[in-house]
Amino acid sequence: MKETSRPWWQASAVQLGQAYRSGQVTPSAVATACLARIAEVNPRLNAFVALREAFLQDAQASTERHARRQPLSLLDGVPLSIKDNLLTCDMPTSWGCRALAGHRSEEDETPVARARAAGALLVGKTNVPEFTLEGYTDNALFGTTRNPWNLALTPGGSSGGAVAGVASGCTPLALATDGGGSIRRPASHTGLVGFKPSLGAVAREHALPTLLLDFEVVGPIARTVADARLLFDALRGPTQRDRRSLAASAAATLASQGPAALPARVLYVPAMNGAAVDPEIAQCCLQAAGRLRQLGHHVTAGELPLDLRWMNESWPEVAQIGLAALFSSHPHWREDAATKYQAMATAGQALPASRLWQLIGEIDELRLACSRLFETYDLIVMPSAAALPWPAQEAFPPEIDGKKVGPRGHAVFTGWVNAAGLPAVALPASPAANGLPIGIQLIGAYGTDVALLDLAERYEALAPWAGRWPAL
Repeated sequence: MKETSRPWWQASAVQLGQAYRSGQVTPSAVATACLARIAEVNPRLNAFVALREAFLQDAQASTERHARRQPLSLLDGVPLSIKDNLLTCDMPTSWGCRALAGHRSEEDETPVARARAAGALLVGKTNVPEFTLEGYTDNALFGTTRNPWNLALTPGGSSGGAVAGVASGCTPLALATDGGGSIRRPASHTGLVGFKPSLGAVAREHALPTLLLDFEVVGPIARTVADARLLFDALRGPTQRDRRSLAASAAATLASQGPAALPARVLYVPAMNGAAVDPEIAQCCLQAAGRLRQLGHHVTAGELPLDLRWMNESWPEVAQIGLAALFSSHPHWREDAATKYQAMATAGQALPASRLWQLIGEIDELRLACSRLFETYDLIVMPSAAALPWPAQEAFPPEIDGKKVGPRGHAVFTGWVNAAGLPAVALPASPAANGLPIGIQLIGAYGTDVALLDLAERYEALAPWAGRWPAL
């Protein structure tokens, strides 16, 4: 890639690594281009809420390592944004909350520490909704984040700042979390790749309190599958203190020893229990599923053979119980929280302890049912989101395809994957007629993260999208 052909802020992470090794550009030059791009577009997007003071010094250190031909990893010198719910030792972590404004941690959360150790250049923090519990991105502390493809619309949430930054070229990579679709849906709304790893595939320590049981995982947002894999490879792996990570490591080993499932047995699910789906999304995702047939896979369209009706009632209760526990441990956080989160915590306090045990039992049953499901299929494919992006300051679209929907009507395709602990990757499909991005997600069996990314790369080769840029 020549600097005269395209600006360096448009380069992928893989391209940057190749350019560093060939001496075509230095991490310092790319870091400067990155900051210039942020200065240019962030006032309109509100993607970044903090920039890291040592960013340029780290870029210079990376430049010197590359000059000695001693990079720390293939990620060395690549700019990376950090979602504002991941603890960092040298940047505040506010979680979108006024009560945590300026809050600093003594330690990085494990994925942040691993990215830093690999030489990634941590640029700054990206905006989130308060407590990362919404499908759009707005809070009283930092305000509204907007979609680079249409500034009047939301990029989704809760990783809205992360995707807005990557889609606009501020960084090639973002580190984010997905507790109910918070990586995959925003990626679909901005034309990006969003990877939700298997539960435990990326170990977590030194983290904020959990609000969604064990549903939330850390994963990459990128413009290409290769870039997402590059960051995932730096993050993955177990620690002794995170027992779920030990289970994920064992599952990955078993998956790698199994027979290669090619051609794959694919179930394409166009709708969930009759829930509304935008017609353009349905059509574009159907075309995307057809590309899997082009790759030689056996694709069957049908209903998801799981009983997920319990989730409609249970999902709000999970967050309510989580907030009630959070405010019980940190009562001063409740005082500055938005009224709706105070009300959610009150509702959670009113639920009996037996309800939590019922929820855990239902989740265990879902995970067992998914194990059985993947004895029949190798891959589940469905849209990433049921709705196109909506006005930026509205929490959710009240209507989809002429039907009234509730707060999670747009999110029907994603939450069950988190509850089941499965890996899933969101990939761009063909855009809508007005140019807005649309995404499809590929969902694999527990522990099949690497095979899922392999399949995603083959899909990407048939339908490349990384050359599309919003006209900011």
